Amino acid sequence: MFTLDKIKQAHSKVKSGADFPQYVQDLIKLGIIHYNTYVKDGHTVYWGSDNYRVQSPAVYEPKTIADKGDKSSFIHHLNAHQAGETDYPTFCSQCAQDGVEKWVVDMVEMTCTYFDKTEHNMLEEEIPVP
Repeated sequence: MFTLDKIKQAHSKVKSGADFPQYVQDLIKLGIIHYNTYVKDGHTVYWGSDNYRVQSPAVYEPKTIADKGDKSSFIHHLNAHQAGETDYPTFCSQCAQDGVEKWVVDMVEMTCTYFDKTEHNMLEEEIPVP
């Protein structure tokens, strides 16, 4: 089964959003089926088969998530991040400002879905295969 150390090794290769598709492939190889990342403090919960679950600690000091989601601003920030124009900490701060509470990555469906505080789906993307 996967461990936080193995996940950290895979994540160490990620420099920007442009590296995300390969990161997902690396996590699939570890046996991860899906994961949720919470923008408030950056912790992530990873799931594998048979409800096996690992949770990472907080990555940064808590951020305030905007009460109302701003989809157009979020899409602008996401596109910039995916183009390699912003680093992960900057992207997380922008997500908080745009009202993104979490994102859910589903390795079976190969989707990444972003949610606001009310669990409203702000955006669902297909994850490209590198």
